[in-house]
Amino acid sequence: MTITDAQFETAQTPRVRRRSIADLLAPLEQIAAHSPNLVANHDARFEPGGETYHLPRYLFVGPNGGDTPIRVGIFAGIHGDEPEGAYAIVQFIKLLEAKPELAAGYYLSFYPVCNPTGFEDGTRHSRRGKDLNREFWKNSAEPEVQLLQAELVARSLHGIISLHTDDTSDGFYGIVRGATLTKHLIEPVLQAAEKFLPRDERPVIDGYPARHGVIRDAYDGVLSAPPKVRPRPFEIILETPQTPPAYLKEIALVAALKTILAEYRKFIAYAPNL
Repeated sequence: MTITDAQFETAQTPRVRRRSIADLLAPLEQIAAHSPNLVANHDARFEPGGETYHLPRYLFVGPNGGDTPIRVGIFAGIHGDEPEGAYAIVQFIKLLEAKPELAAGYYLSFYPVCNPTGFEDGTRHSRRGKDLNREFWKNSAEPEVQLLQAELVARSLHGIISLHTDDTSDGFYGIVRGATLTKHLIEPVLQAAEKFLPRDERPVIDGYPARHGVIRDAYDGVLSAPPKVRPRPFEIILETPQTPPAYLKEIALVAALKTILAEYRKFIAYAPNL
């Protein structure tokens, strides 16, 4: 799928150095070349200003864990100045490759760089100057958003996890939306991350009421399931603070992701008895 933006404005403030998407993804490409579990797909592309960019996509197929695979999408880098989530996805996939049983029963779709031009430039917005995480399900003309929306429709996900970094917070927190069970998932997740980073205990976080590091609302237009899809998937946004060392943020996010898979698997197992 190709989206061309012929009228993209090419005049930009000179950039000292672009962050390399190829370097980020090199470990995943190496794994995908030999792994029976990981498949790479970079066919989704767009062409801002005559340059071709890909929306990197990876599918990790876990060992058989039931009749119907649990489909979860994990997204990062929609704000280009928040690379921690992208690097955490790389580390998480490495872990899954070493211990595929962690993903038993899952089809995990990974999108480590949702804003390729912003990731390269180290900017929150795309090179078109848009905050892509305010554009979803609004008839957006942004090619990255259109590609991601197509993925969200096609995958029929049971769960959506977005990874972010908050430069206004000193602690780890989560935003929960979607399925009713989501609120039961978040506390074990925050406890897992809390082993590496403090929890944000403020009563108001990012302008929203919060309780013990949990927010139950989000800005309009954030990456989310299609508005009319039923049943609603669980939706969790994980936010690390900006100031701690990168390795701690990555470890905390990996611990959180591991916990979500384990806890949601439990819910699926218990569901027939509820």
